[in-house]
Amino acid sequence: MYPSRPSPAKALAVDVTDGAAVAQAAAALLAEFPSIDILVNNAGITRDGLLFRMSDADWNDVISTNLTSCFHWTKPLARPMTRARWGRIVNMASVSGLLGNAGQANYAAAKAGMIGLTKTLAREFASRGVTVNAVAPGFIKTDMTTEFVNQPEMAAKVLEAVPLKRFGDPADIANMTAYLCSEEAGYITGQVFTVDGGMAM
Repeated sequence: MYPSRPSPAKALAVDVTDGAAVAQAAAALLAEFPSIDILVNNAGITRDGLLFRMSDADWNDVISTNLTSCFHWTKPLARPMTRARWGRIVNMASVSGLLGNAGQANYAAAKAGMIGLTKTLAREFASRGVTVNAVAPGFIKTDMTTEFVNQPEMAAKVLEAVPLKRFGDPADIANMTAYLCSEEAGYITGQVFTVDGGMAM
């Protein structure tokens, strides 16, 4: 059953690339709350550059933050979900993980990895009533996209690839994520939902 109790929120500052730090934070949360019913893996950074110019550090930072962090958080928090036989996990991927994007070998690889992880965990957790899905945003107006959203010429070039001819709002992603975390989405798992104005259709 979908949890009916109040849903408290707590903010923690954690280096998501540090497995030990995440494990400690997860243990603290589980000691305070009976269970964690919903997990949204949403950590993300970019270190863009063409492959021949990309440093090892830029590659590793993006993979660690965007992909490995999902492993760090899901491993401790999904276990009580499986015991309770109810849970929702949503991984924030990207259309770059589906289509690729020049200058983003690290980012696209990390997001594609999230999609593979999503499908695998969906199979592992299905018998325990825990769903695992991914949301793949396109160009959304966030701090990460400010560089080209606020420059008319660059924005126009980017929007050539978007059939709806506009940037998405954070609410567009939030609405899809909220649905996937609801009781109504209980028969949906292992799927990737693009919220991209039609880019990946």
